[in-house]
Amino acid sequence: MAVEGVESRIVLTLECADQLGIVHAVTGFLAEHGCNITDSQQFNDARAERFYLRIEATHPATVTVDQLRTGFDSLAGQLGMTWRLDDAAEPTRTIVMVSKTTHCLNELLEQWHDGQLNIDIVAIVGNHDDLRPIAEQQGIPFHLIPVAPETKPAAEATLLGLIDELDAELIVMARYMQILSDDLCARLPQRVINIHHSFLPGFKGARPYHQAWDRGVKFVGASAHYATADLDEGPIIEQEVFRVDHRATPEDLVVAGRQAERAALARAVAWHAERRIIVTGRRTVVFS
Repeated sequence: MAVEGVESRIVLTLECADQLGIVHAVTGFLAEHGCNITDSQQFNDARAERFYLRIEATHPATVTVDQLRTGFDSLAGQLGMTWRLDDAAEPTRTIVMVSKTTHCLNELLEQWHDGQLNIDIVAIVGNHDDLRPIAEQQGIPFHLIPVAPETKPAAEATLLGLIDELDAELIVMARYMQILSDDLCARLPQRVINIHHSFLPGFKGARPYHQAWDRGVKFVGASAHYATADLDEGPIIEQEVFRVDHRATPEDLVVAGRQAERAALARAVAWHAERRIIVTGRRTVVFS
């Protein structure tokens, strides 16, 4: 909420067909409304003939975010833009989903407490009760939603109800070891971030790090992406890799893999909350 006499920050992101005059029109609109641009990044995709823009700006207390949205909507319609304009200080209401492993959850909690993530963790949801003590220690409500093949539709309905009740925008799968249904993914487009191990070649099924060790991999990595109906194939936000060699044990690979998962997931959550990501088809544009 703006304080009288104090400038507040907004973030504007947009995508449209590449054409003359986009930057002029957008910056002109902001200037007309008393906004001062503090950061601007753009990307012209010549192959797809698409234009992407992210702007941070301050605005006077006499102009509200809703007023800026209403005014910009007319301009966006003229230029065929897909866009959003947000209060940069407003934290993203977030639900973190977990199973039994702690490393990704602990990383998010640590960075959240340190002020590195512009999010508000409104709940932790688990399909097992193992991590309830961590949530209770942090003073975060924990919701147990068990999942079995015969109860999955009801479990996902409960989850959707909780998302609506808490007005959560972002759902983070912090090594949540359940596959979301196609229907749930369709209901939450670009709102669910997942993390999974990624190797070259890929290893699926049980004990992937032991499979990787058996094949003598030289890199251990992880990918953070938006969850879609295509399992582990949603638009990639961030990836992290560590080099390993013949001296590494399977246990060493597990440790390196968890480090990669922690780093990639935390960066993806940070960038989502800072409105640095624009999804375009199966790809993402991520502004630094």
